[in-house]
Amino acid sequence: MADGARTRLGSLPAPEDFANVPGLGVRGVVEGHAVLVGRERLLAERDVRLPEELRQARENAEAAGRTAIVVAWDGAARAVLEVADAVKETSREAVARLRALGLTPMLLTGDNRRVAQAVAGEVGIAAEDVIAEVLPQDKADIVKRLQGEGRSVAMVGDGVNDAAALAQADLGLAMGTGTDAAIEAGDLTLVRGDLRAAADAIRLARRTLGTIRSNLFWAFAYNVAALPLAAAGLLNPMIAGAAMAFSSVFVVGNSLRLRSFRAAD
Repeated sequence: MADGARTRLGSLPAPEDFANVPGLGVRGVVEGHAVLVGRERLLAERDVRLPEELRQARENAEAAGRTAIVVAWDGAARAVLEVADAVKETSREAVARLRALGLTPMLLTGDNRRVAQAVAGEVGIAAEDVIAEVLPQDKADIVKRLQGEGRSVAMVGDGVNDAAALAQADLGLAMGTGTDAAIEAGDLTLVRGDLRAAADAIRLARRTLGTIRSNLFWAFAYNVAALPLAAAGLLNPMIAGAAMAFSSVFVVGNSLRLRSFRAAD
């Protein structure tokens, strides 16, 4: 938006007393005018009401699957800006891959319900798995609620508003193209700004866990079978020692198979 405004108007005045209102918008003073930019709730908390024309514009924007941002200054609502996130072409495929892994993809967002439902429909997330109009501080509470229902929760996020939920989740996946706060809070950072990387990370984690389990089984199997026989004099200690050494070689070789892992195309 700022770049578009500069293209049309040239240099822009710097705001004073700028402040972020989490989950609602921003406020500041521009050339002596007190300005509010954000959700309608931000204005309502300051007794600024939308005239019918702007209210209709907001409803039209939301009905079209866009986010409506209200602008007010000097105590009066002046305009409604329409913002639409461009859904990446790979997002629907990423959701399908997560579902194929036995996971239930959900959309947790601060956007209004109609916008969230439109995006969910575009990427293949079921309507009942959409949780919209969530304030940043409530995202972590929703993760806790899902965990309280016995679910293991993986959270993918990229913004400051996602940091608490990323930290609360059983697995926090931060997008490498996101904010530092999200990256710091996540357990893993996905270098690619592509949601398909989340499915690849889970596939790799599962394969790694399977490798660990097989390593433990065979390592114990060699020792449990060979050492008692050697102690009882039923097996040459040299053979038992060789079997134990071979178990270590097997563990290393089995682990090296992970190098063959490739991300899905």
